Amino acid sequence: MKDKPLLAFGIGGTVILALCCFTPALVVLSVVGLAGIIGKLDVVLLPALVIFIGLTAYTLWRKRQCATGNKCKTQNKES
Repeated sequence: MKDKPLLAFGIGGTVILALCCFTPALVVLSVVGLAGIIGKLDVVLLPALVIFIGLTAYTLWRKRQCATGNKCKTQNKES
């Protein structure tokens, strides 16, 4: 898999989940009348946030390994 789409996916997921977890964006659910599910969202959102942060860190680590010439398993052809 290429690094650029994987990095974009990881950063995008991290930003979206961080907005959901750490901002009052969940207040919108209570305004709409869905306050009952707000307490259960943390069970899904926090582990997903950890996964996306890990994916981003792994991709950045892999890009650094390829840049230094250490056994790059993918061949990124960047123009």
